[in-house]
Amino acid sequence: MKALHLAALAVVAATISLSSAQSAKKQGASDREKLIGAWNLVRIDSADPKVGDTSMPQPVGMLIYTRDGHVSVQLMYSKSQQDLNNQYVRAGYEASFGTYDIDQATHTLTHHVQGSNTGDLLVGKDLPRIYQFTGDGRLVIRSANPDEHWSVTWRHD
Repeated sequence: MKALHLAALAVVAATISLSSAQSAKKQGASDREKLIGAWNLVRIDSADPKVGDTSMPQPVGMLIYTRDGHVSVQLMYSKSQQDLNNQYVRAGYEASFGTYDIDQATHTLTHHVQGSNTGDLLVGKDLPRIYQFTGDGRLVIRSANPDEHWSVTWRHD
């Protein structure tokens, strides 16, 4: 019985050690490594009503970065926003995919759009983005275009 308790304690200690090591590794990881995975939308903030009015219901969405350099984003707005249309959104829905590059020194991501539900408005375009990781592990992305006044906050679940 004593051996069983010692074995259980050893498993718990190993699990805690592994978890701590993974957390430390993530903190010391490159920005590219921190990006990898699925991110869930927290909120969109915008001063531009064509992009999204923050007083209106927030969309739900997911952003995915893969290790091999692919990106995909989807956002779905509420039924009351089904008439929302701009270069990113068509009929209250945003979807695009492609590849990405990251410049950690300038905190710039560039999405190279290969497909989008808005077609020619985005396909073939390079979209530079400024990114930041917050102290609580969230990802904030904003356009590098000075004419676009929005930011999007994401979280890993």
